[in-house]
Amino acid sequence: MTHDKNITGPHETTVEVIDEGETLAWTCHPVKRRPLVSAAVSVLILVVGAAVLQIMQSGLFALFSMVVVFAALAKFYWPTSYRLTDRQITVKTTTQTLHKEWKIYRSCYADKNGVLLSPYAEPSRLENFRGLYIMFNDNRDEVIAFVKTRVGGKHLQREPAAGEIKGNETSS
Repeated sequence: MTHDKNITGPHETTVEVIDEGETLAWTCHPVKRRPLVSAAVSVLILVVGAAVLQIMQSGLFALFSMVVVFAALAKFYWPTSYRLTDRQITVKTTTQTLHKEWKIYRSCYADKNGVLLSPYAEPSRLENFRGLYIMFNDNRDEVIAFVKTRVGGKHLQREPAAGEIKGNETSS
Protein backbone atom coordinates (compact mmCIF):
# COMPACT_ATOMS: atom_id res chain seq x y z
CA MET A 1 0.00 0.00 0.00
CA THR A 2 1.48 3.32 -0.99
CA HIS A 3 0.30 6.75 0.00
CA ASP A 4 0.34 9.38 -2.72
CA LYS A 5 0.14 12.61 -0.76
CA ASN A 6 -1.91 14.56 1.71
CA ILE A 7 -4.54 16.88 0.27
CA THR A 8 -5.83 19.75 2.35
CA GLY A 9 -9.55 20.44 2.06
CA PRO A 10 -11.38 23.78 2.42
CA HIS A 11 -11.67 23.43 6.22
CA GLU A 12 -8.04 22.42 6.77
CA THR A 13 -9.04 18.75 6.90
CA THR A 14 -6.31 16.42 5.73
CA VAL A 15 -7.43 13.67 3.39
CA GLU A 16 -5.02 10.82 2.76
CA VAL A 17 -5.11 9.46 -0.79
CA ILE A 18 -4.26 5.76 -0.89
CA ASP A 19 -3.08 4.06 -4.06
CA GLU A 20 -5.22 0.93 -4.31
CA GLY A 21 -3.47 -0.48 -7.36
CA GLU A 22 -5.48 -2.20 -10.05
CA THR A 23 -9.22 -1.60 -9.72
CA LEU A 24 -12.26 -3.21 -11.29
CA ALA A 25 -15.66 -1.58 -10.68
CA TRP A 26 -19.18 -2.16 -12.03
CA THR A 27 -22.85 -2.06 -11.08
CA CYS A 28 -25.20 -5.02 -11.40
CA HIS A 29 -28.95 -4.45 -11.64
CA PRO A 30 -30.73 -7.80 -12.19
CA VAL A 31 -34.20 -6.29 -12.66
CA LYS A 32 -32.98 -4.48 -15.80
CA ARG A 33 -31.12 -7.49 -17.19
CA ARG A 34 -34.09 -9.85 -17.02
CA PRO A 35 -37.32 -7.97 -17.81
CA LEU A 36 -39.56 -11.06 -18.14
CA VAL A 37 -38.42 -12.44 -14.79
CA SER A 38 -38.86 -8.95 -13.32
CA ALA A 39 -42.47 -8.82 -14.51
CA ALA A 40 -43.16 -12.34 -13.19
CA VAL A 41 -41.67 -11.55 -9.78
CA SER A 42 -43.65 -8.31 -9.55
CA VAL A 43 -46.86 -10.19 -10.38
CA LEU A 44 -45.95 -12.78 -7.74
CA ILE A 45 -45.66 -10.03 -5.11
CA LEU A 46 -49.13 -8.77 -6.06
CA VAL A 47 -50.53 -12.33 -5.94
CA VAL A 48 -49.07 -12.82 -2.46
CA GLY A 49 -50.73 -9.58 -1.34
CA ALA A 50 -54.07 -10.60 -2.88
CA ALA A 51 -53.89 -14.05 -1.28
CA VAL A 52 -53.15 -12.59 2.15
CA LEU A 53 -55.99 -10.08 1.69
CA GLN A 54 -58.38 -12.88 0.75
CA ILE A 55 -57.35 -15.16 3.64
CA MET A 56 -56.82 -12.59 6.40
CA GLN A 57 -59.42 -10.02 5.30
CA SER A 58 -56.96 -7.29 6.29
CA GLY A 59 -55.48 -4.71 3.98
CA LEU A 60 -52.78 -3.99 6.56
CA PHE A 61 -51.60 -7.61 6.57
CA ALA A 62 -51.73 -7.72 2.77
CA LEU A 63 -49.59 -4.59 2.51
CA PHE A 64 -47.20 -5.92 5.15
CA SER A 65 -46.80 -9.23 3.31
CA MET A 66 -46.02 -7.43 0.05
CA VAL A 67 -43.43 -5.24 1.77
CA VAL A 68 -41.79 -8.30 3.36
CA VAL A 69 -41.58 -10.16 0.04
CA PHE A 70 -40.28 -7.04 -1.72
CA ALA A 71 -37.64 -6.53 1.00
CA ALA A 72 -36.56 -10.16 0.68
CA LEU A 73 -36.01 -9.55 -3.05
CA ALA A 74 -34.28 -6.18 -2.62
CA LYS A 75 -31.01 -7.45 -4.13
CA PHE A 76 -32.96 -8.25 -7.30
CA TYR A 77 -34.79 -4.91 -7.51
CA TRP A 78 -32.05 -2.47 -6.47
CA PRO A 79 -28.59 -2.09 -8.04
CA THR A 80 -25.48 -3.44 -6.34
CA SER A 81 -22.12 -1.80 -6.99
CA TYR A 82 -18.91 -3.78 -6.79
CA ARG A 83 -15.40 -2.39 -6.53
CA LEU A 84 -12.46 -4.76 -6.46
CA THR A 85 -9.01 -3.39 -5.68
CA ASP A 86 -5.69 -5.00 -4.84
CA ARG A 87 -6.48 -4.49 -1.14
CA GLN A 88 -10.19 -5.20 -0.74
CA ILE A 89 -13.64 -5.87 -2.10
CA THR A 90 -16.34 -3.24 -1.66
CA VAL A 91 -19.99 -4.14 -2.18
CA LYS A 92 -22.47 -1.26 -2.00
CA THR A 93 -26.21 -1.87 -1.85
CA THR A 94 -29.04 0.55 -1.06
CA THR A 95 -28.81 -0.18 2.66
CA GLN A 96 -25.17 -0.98 3.35
CA THR A 97 -21.59 -0.84 2.18
CA LEU A 98 -19.46 -3.89 2.88
CA HIS A 99 -15.64 -3.85 2.83
CA LYS A 100 -13.78 -7.17 2.93
CA GLU A 101 -10.08 -7.84 2.55
CA TRP A 102 -8.89 -10.45 0.08
CA LYS A 103 -6.84 -12.31 2.70
CA ILE A 104 -9.95 -13.81 4.35
CA TYR A 105 -10.91 -15.75 1.22
CA ARG A 106 -9.21 -19.06 0.53
CA SER A 107 -11.12 -20.43 -2.47
CA CYS A 108 -13.58 -19.32 -5.13
CA TYR A 109 -16.32 -20.94 -7.21
CA ALA A 110 -17.56 -19.45 -10.46
CA ASP A 111 -20.96 -20.14 -12.00
CA LYS A 112 -22.87 -18.49 -14.85
CA ASN A 113 -24.13 -15.54 -12.74
CA GLY A 114 -21.21 -14.76 -10.44
CA VAL A 115 -18.39 -16.00 -8.29
CA LEU A 116 -18.57 -17.13 -4.66
CA LEU A 117 -15.60 -16.18 -2.52
CA SER A 118 -15.25 -18.70 0.29
CA PRO A 119 -13.28 -18.40 3.53
CA TYR A 120 -12.78 -22.19 3.44
CA ALA A 121 -10.01 -23.99 1.55
CA GLU A 122 -12.26 -26.99 0.89
CA PRO A 123 -15.99 -27.05 0.04
CA SER A 124 -18.15 -26.51 3.12
CA ARG A 125 -21.86 -26.20 3.75
CA LEU A 126 -21.17 -22.96 5.62
CA GLU A 127 -19.55 -21.11 2.72
CA ASN A 128 -22.90 -19.84 1.40
CA PHE A 129 -23.37 -18.08 4.75
CA ARG A 130 -19.78 -17.00 5.42
CA GLY A 131 -18.71 -16.32 1.85
CA LEU A 132 -19.36 -13.40 -0.49
CA TYR A 133 -21.16 -13.78 -3.81
CA ILE A 134 -20.12 -11.32 -6.52
CA MET A 135 -22.52 -11.04 -9.45
CA PHE A 136 -21.31 -10.50 -13.01
CA ASN A 137 -22.60 -7.82 -15.38
CA ASP A 138 -21.33 -8.83 -18.82
CA ASN A 139 -17.81 -8.89 -17.34
CA ARG A 140 -17.44 -12.53 -16.34
CA ASP A 141 -13.93 -13.13 -17.70
CA GLU A 142 -12.49 -9.93 -16.20
CA VAL A 143 -13.98 -10.62 -12.76
CA ILE A 144 -12.82 -14.24 -12.68
CA ALA A 145 -9.30 -13.28 -13.75
CA PHE A 146 -9.16 -10.49 -11.15
CA VAL A 147 -10.47 -12.72 -8.36
CA LYS A 148 -8.24 -15.71 -9.14
CA THR A 149 -5.09 -13.61 -8.89
CA ARG A 150 -6.06 -12.38 -5.42
CA VAL A 151 -7.76 -15.29 -3.67
CA GLY A 152 -5.30 -17.43 -1.76
CA GLY A 153 -5.58 -21.17 -2.05
CA LYS A 154 -7.73 -23.01 -4.53
CA HIS A 155 -9.80 -21.93 -7.49
CA LEU A 156 -12.48 -24.58 -7.72
CA GLN A 157 -15.22 -25.34 -10.16
CA ARG A 158 -18.43 -26.06 -8.32
CA GLU A 159 -20.17 -29.28 -9.20
CA PRO A 160 -23.57 -28.53 -10.74
CA ALA A 161 -26.54 -28.77 -8.40
CA ALA A 162 -29.55 -30.87 -9.31
CA GLY A 163 -31.22 -29.33 -12.34
CA GLU A 164 -28.27 -27.01 -13.06
CA ILE A 165 -26.58 -27.18 -16.43
CA LYS A 166 -23.10 -28.68 -16.22
CA GLY A 167 -20.26 -26.57 -17.57
CA ASN A 168 -21.19 -23.18 -16.08
CA GLU A 169 -17.51 -22.42 -15.58
CA THR A 170 -16.91 -22.06 -19.31
CA SER A 171 -20.30 -20.82 -20.60
CA SER A 172 -21.42 -17.21 -20.61
